[in-house]
Amino acid sequence: MEWTIWAGFAAGLLISTVTAPVGVSGAVFLLPVQLSVLGVPSPAVTPTNLLFNVIAGPGALWRYRRDGALRGSLARRLAAWTLPGVIAGAAVRVFALPGPDVFRILVAALLLPLGTWLCLRTLRPARHHPRPAPAEPSAPALAVLALSVGVVGGIYGIGGGSLLGPILAAHGMPLARIAPATLATTFTTSLAGAAAYAVLATANTGPVAPDWWLGLACGLGGLVGGYLGARFQPHLPETALRLLLGTLATALGALYAAQALT
Repeated sequence: MEWTIWAGFAAGLLISTVTAPVGVSGAVFLLPVQLSVLGVPSPAVTPTNLLFNVIAGPGALWRYRRDGALRGSLARRLAAWTLPGVIAGAAVRVFALPGPDVFRILVAALLLPLGTWLCLRTLRPARHHPRPAPAEPSAPALAVLALSVGVVGGIYGIGGGSLLGPILAAHGMPLARIAPATLATTFTTSLAGAAAYAVLATANTGPVAPDWWLGLACGLGGLVGGYLGARFQPHLPETALRLLLGTLATALGALYAAQALT
């Protein structure tokens, strides 16, 4: 057990340092590590991932708040609509998608398009000159998007921010505005999702409750890494980070698709 705790801390630290500058908590990449390396059973891996978000989130958020990047209503609007979605997603995850094979297919279905989208949207501006996109989706579109992502995030254990970030970036919003808002949304929805799983665990005999010690270790690593990532954001090349995230997501999605098929 001791090696898994230290491995979880190191994984949370490294992943959050890379992902925090682009508004991603890192849970989307930590989940495969928990499944394949640390041996967390399904569906307990999902609330463990949400616990990581809850503990790791304040590191980057404190730094962004200190820099004045959390001003505005975007974070509040996203959180208001993702909250009911993530609770519904938790119920779906426990009662409809408990098996690891189905979960691997879901992981692949999410990561492959997410990674491809990140890469294409990063490379396209350098090759083409499209007309400027709107600065922010309309209120109804934002509500539908946040609610849908909340459901998927509750199932996947990522809080929703990891999906909202690339979607809003593809719409034309600046990353400096997206990153603090999506991280704040991820923290809020993960807190609600973790609580929902704790309640659902009382009515289910399977491995539904989070792995508390591992989630704490990963979260502490993410707390430090998130602060460092947010601090270094102005000095990091955005294009390289987006391509790194897109490539990693695509590779992980392909790996889980192959495992599910075989």
